[in-house]
This record gives sequence, C-alpha cells and structure tokens, in this order.
Amino acid sequence: MKKWLLIIVALIITTIAMTSAGRMSGNNNLYDLKKKKMEKKIKEIDGLKMAYIEAGTGDPIVFLHGNPTSSYIWRNIIPLLEGQGRCIAPDLIGMGDSDKLPDNVPYSFEENQKYLEKLLEKLNVKNNIIFIVHDWGGALAFDWSRRHPEAVKGIAYMESVVGPRYWNEMPMPARQLFQDLRSEKGENMVLEQNLFIEMILPKSILREMSAEEMNQYRRPFLRPGSDRKAMLSWVRQLPIDGEPKNIVKIVNENSDFMAKSTIPKLFIEAVPGTLSQDEKNICNTWSNQTKMAVKGHHHLQEDSPVEIGEAISTWIKHLNR
Repeated sequence: MKKWLLIIVALIITTIAMTSAGRMSGNNNLYDLKKKKMEKKIKEIDGLKMAYIEAGTGDPIVFLHGNPTSSYIWRNIIPLLEGQGRCIAPDLIGMGDSDKLPDNVPYSFEENQKYLEKLLEKLNVKNNIIFIVHDWGGALAFDWSRRHPEAVKGIAYMESVVGPRYWNEMPMPARQLFQDLRSEKGENMVLEQNLFIEMILPKSILREMSAEEMNQYRRPFLRPGSDRKAMLSWVRQLPIDGEPKNIVKIVNENSDFMAKSTIPKLFIEAVPGTLSQDEKNICNTWSNQTKMAVKGHHHLQEDSPVEIGEAISTWIKHLNR
C-alpha cells in the first residue's frame, strides 16, 4: 500500500513540476531567518485554546496557513514584515498548537470560520487589516473580507483555494489520489499513514526539508486517529465537480467579491506551483491587483521566503503611501 502511494505522489509531483521549475530565482540558503524564536501565545475560544504568533506593533497583518501546516510556515517571512505592523499568525483549530475539536464536531469550513472570527475579535483585530494567506487560509480570508470589506486594507495570497476545480482538468495520478482521499481509503491514508505530513508535504516543496523542520510539521499529528481529522476534512472539502455544494457556493461568492472589490491585492504566483490554468485565470480577473512570481511548489513559503517577504514588504509600503 505504501509503495503504491509513493508512486502516486511521485507521479503527481513530476506532472506538476514540468520544465518551468528553474525559471524564477530563489534564495534557498536563508531559512529560519535571524534564528528568531517566536513564542506562541494562547487565547481561549469556546473552551478550546487557539495558539498564535504575534510580533511587531501597528495595524494588523494577519497570516493564515492551510492544510496540513501551521503558523510555522510563516517563520521566515514574519521577521521581514514585523517592522511594518502587528503580525499575527494563528494556528487554525485542530492544527499546530491549537486544540483539537471534540470527536463529534466536524472540521468544517464553517467551524473554522467561527473560530477564526472569534479569535480576531479577541485580539481586537477590527480595522486596516492586511491578510497574508495560503491554501485554505486564502479561502477563509476571502470569506472574512467579503463579510467585512470595510475592515480590510489589502490581501496578499498564494496557492490559495480561489474557485471550484474539476476532475477532468487534473492529471490522472492527482485525480486518483484525491478521489481515494475522498473515499473510505482516505481514513487509512491520512488518519493512520499520515500521508499529508509524511509524503504530500515534503513532495510539495522544491528543496529538501531538514529533519528539524519536518519534526515541527509532524509534531501536532503524532498520534494516529482523530488527532489527524483536520487534514482529512480539509481535503474532502475541496470544491471539485460541484461537491461539496456549500463550499462551491462559498468559493464562487468569494471569487465574485474579489473580482469586484477595490481592496488592493497581491497575487504571488508559485513557479511551477500547483494552481491549474483555470484557477490562474480566475485570479487574473481580480481587480486592483499586483502580480509577481517566485520559485516554489505548493508550499512556496519554504522555497522562497525572502523573495515573498520582500515583495510583500514593498507592496505594503505602497499601500501606506
């Protein structure tokens, strides 16, 4: 079974990478910038602890991660931006150092939305917000911004859930993997084998991760079973071929909002990345947008953190003029 999964994942990465992987320059020599230890803080939300990193002062800059990562993915970018605002990077509920939900509560988009909303309220994050987002963190930020447009100063996004996808646009290895994850097989693949951490995450980064880095991503999900449910729930909520209907509705509403809203946007495109051409086309319709590209796979923060941080820093300076 494990051999089969390794073959599938390897085929997916080969299909996605193409020949464009070397087109953009990246700095792969600077990681854990300043070797700065950023301690986690805690807020209690509905009886559960949500962890977050906070650095700097001023208007809020909110960093939202996706699946299967945590605020750790922003560790080399926050130091480049903490001089420009109050950087806040939560661990989404059930991920990183945040508590796991009770077994009878699903890790739905709406549940994540609720915990994020309440955390931002407790942190007094209300106005002049800049979102820096990735993967499902993008969908959460777009949704929050759609409901509170007057509170948002700007949105920088990368490799995010920007619209619905379709099985027929996926190369067969990827299609088979995601179909299996959404079937009964997914329980074993994620809850027991820890597929997202052990295979998909490192294969979604161009460079080789160190043992220390992998252990940081592995740490929240050491115990098999329900502790890993968040990862499985997220992949099963990806809007593909019209399902799940509630998520398709949300991402379509988000995309319509982003296309019409005058909120300044920065689209950081990963090369080669994993966005389909249809998804890139959606992004390219969004208004008041600056676009730049960096070398990276899906988790591009691990491939080009300095380039990303410097680009966002320059963009924020323009916003503040």
